[in-house]
Amino acid sequence: MCEHCDMALDKAQAAAGPAPLKYRVSGMDCAGCAAKIDRAVRRVPGVTEVNVSVSAGTLTVDHDASAQPGAAIEKTVADLGYGLTAAAPANRPAEAHGHGHAHDHAHGHDHTPHEGTWWSNPKLRLTAASGIAFAIAWLLAQAVPQAATWLYVAAVLVGLVPIARRAFAAARHGSPFTIEMLMTIAAIGAIVIGASEEAAAVVFLFLVGELLEGFAAGRARASIQGLINLVPKTALREEGGETREVPAASLAPGDIILIRPGDRVPADGMVLSGESSVDEAPVTGESAPRRKAPGDTLFAGTINQEAALRLTVTAGAQDNTIARIVRLVEQAQEAKAPTERFIDRFSRYYTPSVVVVAALVAILPPLLAGGDWGEWVYKGLAILLIGCPCALVISTPAAIAAALSSGARRGLLMKGGAVLEQAGHVTAVAFDKTGTLTAGKPRVTDIAGFARSEAEVLALAAALEAGSSHPLATAILNRASEAGLRPAVAAGAAAVPGQGVRGLVGGEMVFLGSVEAAAGRAALSETEAARIADWQAEGKSVSVLVAGGRIAGAIAMRDEPREDAAEGLRALDALGVKAVMLTGDNPTTAKAIAASLGIEARAGLLPEDKQCIVKELQSGGAVVAKVGDGINDAPALAAADIGIAMGGGTDVALETADAAVLHGRVKDVAAMIGLSRSTMANIKQNITIALGLKAVFLVTTVMGITGLWPAILADTGATVLVTANALRLLRR
Repeated sequence: MCEHCDMALDKAQAAAGPAPLKYRVSGMDCAGCAAKIDRAVRRVPGVTEVNVSVSAGTLTVDHDASAQPGAAIEKTVADLGYGLTAAAPANRPAEAHGHGHAHDHAHGHDHTPHEGTWWSNPKLRLTAASGIAFAIAWLLAQAVPQAATWLYVAAVLVGLVPIARRAFAAARHGSPFTIEMLMTIAAIGAIVIGASEEAAAVVFLFLVGELLEGFAAGRARASIQGLINLVPKTALREEGGETREVPAASLAPGDIILIRPGDRVPADGMVLSGESSVDEAPVTGESAPRRKAPGDTLFAGTINQEAALRLTVTAGAQDNTIARIVRLVEQAQEAKAPTERFIDRFSRYYTPSVVVVAALVAILPPLLAGGDWGEWVYKGLAILLIGCPCALVISTPAAIAAALSSGARRGLLMKGGAVLEQAGHVTAVAFDKTGTLTAGKPRVTDIAGFARSEAEVLALAAALEAGSSHPLATAILNRASEAGLRPAVAAGAAAVPGQGVRGLVGGEMVFLGSVEAAAGRAALSETEAARIADWQAEGKSVSVLVAGGRIAGAIAMRDEPREDAAEGLRALDALGVKAVMLTGDNPTTAKAIAASLGIEARAGLLPEDKQCIVKELQSGGAVVAKVGDGINDAPALAAADIGIAMGGGTDVALETADAAVLHGRVKDVAAMIGLSRSTMANIKQNITIALGLKAVFLVTTVMGITGLWPAILADTGATVLVTANALRLLRR
């Protein structure tokens, strides 16, 4: 980067204010946890914005330039009972955020960081202790009935004390209506009215529900962690003619590394030497291994199968394919979807309303109708438990986190829940042609032998093009390689400016070039001219071979559609989504490609023309997704309802786009839309489960059919059902 660019970047960062503080939060397993942290941190002096992501397990805090709220944030979150570790500042390279070290708090609460064996999980230990205490109390109560009440009270306290401690800490920091507070009031109320046995059971069941939430949240995070684990920790780097094992994180662009058969690739790079089959399934999902040769690219995390490969590293550990996917997914999970924001706002009023309703149910019937105080207080406490908002609050973020993780594992990246929601509404997709619907590289489509056989025409052309890196030359050399031909050496091969290339092959002067240049060296027959004209009408580039003063043959080349392009467009049609091609290429070539794919084409377009067509589609009522891979696609990507960057695209396209199809498959655009629609259906199911179960048990509780046990089972059961339903998206 030049000095002027560096200065501009520094000015931009200064104008943007201090870098946000970013933390990893341990023990945050549900949206309720996130809400408590959010409200508490917002009350810290100097804090201007807070973003808490349950699925990513992160806390990002914007603050005033004059404030240093780090220590206060760490103390506040620790008071709530969560573990906190300082991470790299958001939107900056990895570096200390000013405190110079990471903080990891463990205060004995059941939300502290957990590593190691499953039985060392603090939540599990507390749940087990509560269950054992309940079982012991029940057994002793059978032997000493007169002491039953006090035995159950003791069992209640084993689980309730940590819950109550968290409830009052949250209340001090601005969240009085937490599930822990509702649980504390219900348990104490049950003891007061003589239902201590039920209170002990309710506390135990509540802890079981929290434990299950933690495991469910871990499943969603493990999906992304699995991607990180694809990259090996070490690499074999060539240094001074020798190979030495080094940490993979130390690799930098330009390093040369050795990939042995069976090894995972430790970095993105380009094959320098060697040929081998590479299993890309862990990254791209493709089941068939891909053949790799010098010049081909390799993704970090893929597996070399047959022979050793030497690789030139093209991206450092922080910028390889896997790291980029993880970073984008974590950023996406931090951005809330519209539905999620609505549920958050709804829950702020919902929980206090439940408390009011429960209080009215407990008080009004005895006061106004002479009802039994014990009976109606019991019903009020049951309603308090039924109203716990856990299942409702987690219904949307659980589904969105699972969908974003599932998509990322298949190379479908969406920058936030809002993008995920909007993708399902898409009714029209505008595709770029080159590098999007097509592979972006010409290949030989036809060979005609006129005075020589097709094999001779290809061999002579390859001899002239050997060593050239021109795209058309590469296409001819690739076709010769596929045919098993080894090009002869052309003596004195040289380019003829504006015409083609010539040289001596086997003592014979040979020329390969444009139709016009070849016609100036030898006459084309009507049949030969007609054959070439047909190819040109199909949008193909034609090179004519002249050997021994005669037209020896011709080779047609074209940037052909991707292998899955037709299948991908059919998948969109099946979803009821219209597709159109927008390209700056000439109309002849565009129409030929479009005809083979059965798609409408608009050609000869400038970047602003593509943007205008996107707006034209939108004005007609369409929700438009624009798919492209180049800088010239950036204006249209930004104008579309959703901009989707194609795999292998430029950084500008990836930055401008709302989503990315990393592996360059046209059918993945339909997969992204399908994933969005499945996610929205899943969210609706979750909300129905959460509110439906509460409605049923609310009625049965008021009627006296169900009590405290079923109430807490309804809440825990709804939370488990909602989470399990959301996790189905991981297997999609």
